[in-house]
Amino acid sequence: MGEFDPKASFTRSPVARLATITPDGLPHLVPVVFAVALDSPDVIYTAVDAKPKTTRRLRRLANIEKTPQVSLLVDHYAEDWTRLWWVRVDGAATIHTDGAVMESAYRLLRTKYPQYQSVPLDGPVIAIAVRRWSSWHA
Repeated sequence: MGEFDPKASFTRSPVARLATITPDGLPHLVPVVFAVALDSPDVIYTAVDAKPKTTRRLRRLANIEKTPQVSLLVDHYAEDWTRLWWVRVDGAATIHTDGAVMESAYRLLRTKYPQYQSVPLDGPVIAIAVRRWSSWHA
């Protein structure tokens, strides 16, 4: 498999789990698609898109407004347990509803996910400033 590179493995992954904290102090976990700027690997972006949702006022957004500390987890499972790994990012999230950060995040997400050629990106962007990378591999 070669040398394990946590940031590269994280960046290539198609999905992460975003953990936020509810106002009651409980964990809230959702799968998200995300993108990382190659020139700034310590900022990770995810956005609210037009896929069907119960509401546009998502709990993850309300949680971040109250408590901006979040974690993102990416993992790889294989029947061959010598190929297992995970990478976790802990950081501070901010919500962007317009401006350069939003446009840059949309561009990165459209580049990584061809599905965004047909699914509109039209909601807020969450930018996560990484404070700590943690990882494990077999």
